[in-house]
Amino acid sequence: MKKIVLLCNGGLSTGILVKKMEAAAQKDSYECEIAAYPVADAEEVGKSADLILLGPQVRFQMDVVKKQVSCPVISIEPVSYGTMNGEKVLKQARKELGDE
Repeated sequence: MKKIVLLCNGGLSTGILVKKMEAAAQKDSYECEIAAYPVADAEEVGKSADLILLGPQVRFQMDVVKKQVSCPVISIEPVSYGTMNGEKVLKQARKELGDE
Protein backbone atom coordinates (compact mmCIF):
# COMPACT_ATOMS: atom_id res chain seq x y z
CA MET A 1 0.00 0.00 0.00
CA LYS A 2 1.36 3.40 -1.02
CA LYS A 3 1.71 6.17 1.54
CA ILE A 4 1.06 9.67 0.20
CA VAL A 5 1.89 12.65 2.41
CA LEU A 6 0.60 16.17 1.80
CA LEU A 7 2.51 19.06 3.34
CA CYS A 8 1.37 22.65 3.85
CA ASN A 9 1.80 25.39 6.43
CA GLY A 10 -0.42 23.97 9.15
CA GLY A 11 -2.16 20.95 7.66
CA LEU A 12 -5.69 22.37 7.84
CA SER A 13 -6.53 23.01 4.18
CA THR A 14 -4.63 19.92 3.08
CA GLY A 15 -6.63 17.94 5.64
CA ILE A 16 -9.76 18.76 3.64
CA LEU A 17 -8.03 17.70 0.43
CA VAL A 18 -6.96 14.41 2.05
CA LYS A 19 -10.63 13.52 2.71
CA LYS A 20 -11.50 14.20 -0.93
CA MET A 21 -8.51 12.17 -2.14
CA GLU A 22 -9.50 9.28 0.14
CA ALA A 23 -13.02 9.33 -1.32
CA ALA A 24 -11.56 9.26 -4.86
CA ALA A 25 -9.24 6.38 -3.93
CA GLN A 26 -12.13 4.41 -2.44
CA LYS A 27 -14.23 5.03 -5.57
CA ASP A 28 -11.37 3.70 -7.75
CA SER A 29 -10.55 0.83 -5.35
CA TYR A 30 -7.01 2.24 -5.06
CA GLU A 31 -5.45 1.16 -1.79
CA CYS A 32 -3.32 3.88 -0.25
CA GLU A 33 -2.75 5.80 2.94
CA ILE A 34 -3.04 9.58 2.68
CA ALA A 35 -2.22 12.06 5.45
CA ALA A 36 -1.53 15.78 5.86
CA TYR A 37 1.15 17.39 8.00
CA PRO A 38 2.83 20.76 8.41
CA VAL A 39 5.91 21.20 6.23
CA ALA A 40 8.00 21.45 9.41
CA ASP A 41 7.40 17.70 9.90
CA ALA A 42 8.76 16.75 6.45
CA GLU A 43 11.89 14.97 7.64
CA GLU A 44 10.03 12.80 10.15
CA VAL A 45 6.98 11.88 8.04
CA GLY A 46 9.09 11.50 4.91
CA LYS A 47 10.81 8.45 6.41
CA SER A 48 7.81 6.26 5.64
CA ALA A 49 6.29 8.11 2.67
CA ASP A 50 6.26 6.86 -0.91
CA LEU A 51 5.45 10.35 -2.21
CA ILE A 52 5.25 13.85 -0.78
CA LEU A 53 2.91 16.42 -2.28
CA LEU A 54 3.55 20.06 -1.39
CA GLY A 55 0.70 22.52 -1.16
CA PRO A 56 1.17 25.48 -3.53
CA GLN A 57 1.75 27.84 -0.60
CA VAL A 58 4.88 25.91 0.47
CA ARG A 59 6.24 24.84 -2.91
CA PHE A 60 9.07 27.35 -2.46
CA GLN A 61 10.42 24.88 0.12
CA MET A 62 10.72 22.08 -2.45
CA ASP A 63 14.55 21.97 -2.44
CA VAL A 64 14.70 21.93 1.37
CA VAL A 65 12.17 19.08 1.61
CA LYS A 66 13.90 17.07 -1.13
CA LYS A 67 17.12 17.16 0.90
CA GLN A 68 15.29 15.85 3.99
CA VAL A 69 13.61 12.82 2.40
CA SER A 70 14.41 9.97 0.03
CA CYS A 71 11.03 9.75 -1.74
CA PRO A 72 9.82 11.88 -4.67
CA VAL A 73 8.54 15.37 -3.81
CA ILE A 74 6.20 17.25 -6.15
CA SER A 75 3.99 20.31 -5.95
CA ILE A 76 0.22 19.97 -6.11
CA GLU A 77 -1.16 21.67 -9.21
CA PRO A 78 -2.52 25.05 -7.91
CA VAL A 79 -5.92 24.90 -9.62
CA SER A 80 -6.58 21.36 -8.34
CA TYR A 81 -5.55 22.49 -4.85
CA GLY A 82 -7.63 25.67 -4.97
CA THR A 83 -10.74 23.77 -6.04
CA MET A 84 -9.98 20.90 -3.62
CA ASN A 85 -10.26 18.44 -6.51
CA GLY A 86 -9.28 15.21 -4.76
CA GLU A 87 -9.67 13.14 -7.94
CA LYS A 88 -7.20 15.24 -9.92
CA VAL A 89 -4.66 15.39 -7.10
CA LEU A 90 -4.90 11.62 -6.58
CA LYS A 91 -4.43 11.13 -10.33
CA GLN A 92 -1.33 13.35 -10.19
CA ALA A 93 0.02 11.27 -7.28
CA ARG A 94 -0.74 7.95 -8.97
CA LYS A 95 0.99 9.08 -12.15
CA GLU A 96 4.10 10.08 -10.18
CA LEU A 97 4.05 6.70 -8.38
CA GLY A 98 3.69 4.82 -11.66
CA ASP A 99 0.22 3.56 -10.70
CA GLU A 100 -1.74 5.40 -13.37
